Amino acid sequence: MKIEILGTGCNNCQNLEKNTITALEQLGMDVPIEKVTDYAEIVSYGVMSTPALAVDGEVKIVGKVPPAAEIAEVLSAAV
Repeated sequence: MKIEILGTGCNNCQNLEKNTITALEQLGMDVPIEKVTDYAEIVSYGVMSTPALAVDGEVKIVGKVPPAAEIAEVLSAAV
């Protein structure tokens, strides 16, 4: 599984990363999180509003910071 946080590093991007880490811990998964901060690369995913979460190259969450429980649902569905 490949998990990417798409964003410039703003507070919301950092909060999405924290919530994603919490979700992974809740699921007992040890998966590294990659940060994509290059604007051109972010746009190549079709993302115009950050932060965003991509799993295996597919954008799952855009423009918000959901709670860890919601992220866990997205991640468990992607397994």
